[in-house]
Amino acid sequence: MDDAAGHGNTTTPAVIVVMGVSGSGKSTVASLLAGRLGWEFEDGDDFHPAANVEKMQAGTPLTDEDRWPWLAAIAAWIDRVRAEGRHGVVTCSGLKRAYREILVGDRPDVRLVYLKGDRALIGRRMAARHGHFMPTSLLDSQFRTLQEPAPDEAPLVVSIGGTPQAIVAEIVAAVTGRAAS
Repeated sequence: MDDAAGHGNTTTPAVIVVMGVSGSGKSTVASLLAGRLGWEFEDGDDFHPAANVEKMQAGTPLTDEDRWPWLAAIAAWIDRVRAEGRHGVVTCSGLKRAYREILVGDRPDVRLVYLKGDRALIGRRMAARHGHFMPTSLLDSQFRTLQEPAPDEAPLVVSIGGTPQAIVAEIVAAVTGRAAS
């Protein structure tokens, strides 16, 4: 579990963006990660305008036009955390490179963590969760939209096959250069 270029990036970031398709474990992993690091946590889903949530609840995939204000709100949170000298972890599907450019862009102190898993595993996880507005029926749309991060984006790619605690330990070791305790 290194970045896609095959080397570890051990400069501690100001903000970690945990990305992946719906059901990949972003909220679970990111909240545990923030707790382990003692950093602020925000769930990217909370930045969605009500109209986006209503569309997803109705089983309608979001368009780029739906996503731009949502991504801008997450980027504003990232910039606030950085400007105030704090550290944070935020979730965002980040399905397209253009979306990740809004979040990471020219911010060298923002690190992208991609939670990678196959459709079958994620589908099972989505079917087992309750109380989330994203229906399992939209998972295929998420995978069709997904543009996996390229090596030049320096993502930390982490398999979701392990437990959330093991995934967090891998991320902590990679972003801090030390083993998680």
